[in-house]
Amino acid sequence: MNHTNIAIIDYGMGNLRSVANAFANIGCLASITQNPDDLYQSSHIVLPGVGAFGDGIKNLRSSGWLDILEKEVIEKRKPFLGICLGMQLLATMGTEYGLHKGLNWIPGIVNRIESNDSQIRVPHVGWNDVRILKQDGLYKNLGDSQVFYFVHSYVFEVENKSSVISGLTCHGMEFVASLEKDNIYATQFHPEKSQKIGLKVLENFVKSTFKTNA
Repeated sequence: MNHTNIAIIDYGMGNLRSVANAFANIGCLASITQNPDDLYQSSHIVLPGVGAFGDGIKNLRSSGWLDILEKEVIEKRKPFLGICLGMQLLATMGTEYGLHKGLNWIPGIVNRIESNDSQIRVPHVGWNDVRILKQDGLYKNLGDSQVFYFVHSYVFEVENKSSVISGLTCHGMEFVASLEKDNIYATQFHPEKSQKIGLKVLENFVKSTFKTNA
């Protein structure tokens, strides 16, 4: 993993230092960048973020990230990890404060968490079990279930559920906890805040995708 050069995209949507620190803890060089051109030299790309879908996509567009992301991730198939809002922005559309077009890398729509149970609080903040569906990517050697830390009010409702969902969890409703599609990986939970298991997910991301980039 010493040959990795991970670019963490800073598009004004949250504190990214904890993500960089998490990669440092597993021995990976990770740099926070506001310059889209830095993606050309990166081995891996990470898009974290918290906040509203519309603000996120607007900031990516206005800061010049969209074309370079398309080129590096979709055309060159560079390993990519979306975290929280960074996962949601992969969708076709987001519904937070109006309708907003997403990256449309994984067809689907982002909607607010729905529940008829008054005990279910939104936003969803805290630790939840994730039922693991794919064990050869982010969750390699992590078994059938693990606990991760979530902070969100919206969930990604994927169009083609069977092929890309790698983890599911439940908070008022069952929803997607993670996605894996070719070189694109994403988690609704925060691996950087999920202690040792979260670090293992980041390590698996780097290890499992390094061959794709070689």
